Order: sequence, then structure tokens, then C-alpha cells
Amino acid sequence: MKKIILFLTGTRADFGKIKPLINIVRDSEDFDLVIFGTGMHMLSKYGTTINELRNSGYTEYLFTYINQMEGDTMEVILSKTITGLSSYINENQVDMIVIHGDRIETLAGAITGALRNKLVAHIEGGEVSGTIDDLIRHSTSKLSHLHFIANDNAKQRLLQLGELESSLFNIGSPDIDIMYSKDLPTLEMAIERYELPFHEFAIAILHPVTTETDKQYEHAKMFVKMLKESGRNYIVVLPNNDMGAEYIFRAFDEDLKDIPNIKLFPSIRFEFFLSLLKHAQFIIGNSSSGIHEAPAYGVPTINIGTRQLNRFHYESIINVPFEEDRILNAIKTALEVKRYPKTNFYGDGTSAQKFINTLRMDAVWDTPKQKVFQDLFVKHPGS
Repeated sequence: MKKIILFLTGTRADFGKIKPLINIVRDSEDFDLVIFGTGMHMLSKYGTTINELRNSGYTEYLFTYINQMEGDTMEVILSKTITGLSSYINENQVDMIVIHGDRIETLAGAITGALRNKLVAHIEGGEVSGTIDDLIRHSTSKLSHLHFIANDNAKQRLLQLGELESSLFNIGSPDIDIMYSKDLPTLEMAIERYELPFHEFAIAILHPVTTETDKQYEHAKMFVKMLKESGRNYIVVLPNNDMGAEYIFRAFDEDLKDIPNIKLFPSIRFEFFLSLLKHAQFIIGNSSSGIHEAPAYGVPTINIGTRQLNRFHYESIINVPFEEDRILNAIKTALEVKRYPKTNFYGDGTSAQKFINTLRMDAVWDTPKQKVFQDLFVKHPGS
């Protein structure tokens, strides 16, 4: 009997990143596929991106679940997601739950799988950043049985967390598969799809910092001011639904409406986003796209504030605080440099094949549900 693999996705971002893994499982004769779609995908405010999954041909594999209403706190969303996923598993056979990154739905998938004795495979654990994401990501890793990591730094961190080396598989980051794909839309296709009135542009994304909500409105207002003062063309993608997002929406509503050189979108389909990023003058804000994807294209990143504080450092990433002069100077530098050498820190575009090869190993399916902590420094009595 085929093993049934469930991929949990809650955002436009995580779906884009795991899409190559979903596709290779779907196309394999060895496994059956389920996609559990929830989170921001289901909310009209964020573009109802569940329709992207349907329009991309995933309808027959897709189960949808609304896990939140606007205003729900993170712990409430966590509990609702656990309830929905647990109910699904109670009625349907699942052999493995695949989760990605550091979203609250990710943690829900890990908790549910661990408590229901289902294998949990965590994609891109072992990374570090700022804000509450680190707590969620590392907690998720401790609840997961298998780790599909993106680099050796992540491997070392998971070993520090006591994870067994035999459970770690370095496949790189799956989104690099899409970034290097020959099927990526052209710039002209992206411009036509999103009706952009310009060919030269930068991308701007500002997400909330959950540990700095008292400063979020002030930072959002400054961000908007800098975009306007720089005089550049911008594609602005609206923030995710983390706590504090309402302050960013408020600042955008107040100051970014009906400006010819600034176009706002609740969401951009991942492949088209990558095409736009590839041709952007720079990306500005605090999105992980500036740390993760932009350096793979050599695109300059202006990373503002603490949200990505501890992530990967590279010459194309200009880190600045929320200070007007520093931000404007960083924009000037990005425009002067234009492009940096590309980096392959997050992989070479073969993640999906490495993933499916690993799933075909019998030892993976024999992984004990009872986890063992790997001591690195502790000596037990008598040893």
C-alpha cells in the first residue's frame, strides 16, 4: 500500500517554497498526496490564495480548513489548527506530515503529528532569525522526527538541539528549484499579469515584528515615508497576518493609496514574484525573501530592523535600523552596485529529487516515533 504524505500549507510563501516537493510526490508512483490548505490562504484580506492552489491543478489533492478569523491571537490560531488537522487525521489515513519553516500552522502540524504518532518531516529547520519565529521554529524541530535542512549551519544547530544526525537530510532549499527553473515566467509575463505601468522597479515588503508591536505603527509610517522620498517605482506586497499587521495596513491605507509609482498587492503568485525579484533593482523591508531568495539572484537587499536579525549574512544584504538617513543611504548604495555575485548557500536547485530519494529509503519509514535526545556534552554515570 502506498504511503500517504500530507503537506500542510498556511501561506503564499510556504506553499511556494514546498511546491517542488509537492509536485515530485504527486508525480511519483510510490506515494499518495494530500494538501491541507489553511491559514492566510483562506482569508480574502490576504488574497484568498487557496485559489492559486486550485488554479494550479491541485484541487483533487486539496483539503481546506478555515483556522482563524481576523483578530484571532496566535495561540487561538494554533489551537484551531490543531483541532482541524486532528479531525482530518481521525477520519483519513496519513503516514507523514510535511511542514515548513516557522509559521504557527507549522507548529500545529508538528504538535498534532507528534501526539498522533505520525511521522513529522520539518523543512528548513535549524535556521535563525529574530522575533518569535525562532521559538516556533526550534519548538517545531523538537517535535519533528525528520529534518530536511537547507545548509550545514542548520545541521549544526539541530545537533545542538539534541537531534540525531541520522534524522538530518541536507537537500537545500526547495524554492531554489523554482528560482533556477527554465519554466519561470518572463518579466514581460509578470508585468502583463499584474498590469504594472513600469519596467524598472524595486520590491517592498514589511512584515510585523511580534515582539515590537509598540513600535510597529511608527516603523510602518517611516517605511512608507522612505519609499515615497526615494522617488523609485515600487511593487509593495502586503504583510502577513502576524500580530501587529493592522498597524502596517493602517499606515499603507493612510499614505500609499493612489500613488502612480507605487503598486500594492495582497499577494503575488510565487513564480511571478520570483520573476519580478530577479529583475528588481533591490528589495527593501524585512521579508525573508531578501535574505533567502534575493542573494541567490545577486539582487541587493535593504534589510530593515530586527525581524531577520540573526539570519544568513551576505555582501548583498545591507542591514540598517529604522533610521531615515541610513535607509536612504542604503537605497543609494543598492542602486549604485546594481548586482552582487550570486550565492548557492541555500542549494543548487535539486532539492525535490533529493527529497524523493530520501523518502524512498526504507530506513526513513522505520524512524521511531519515540524520539531520543542526543547528548553532546553530558556524561552519564558509569560512562
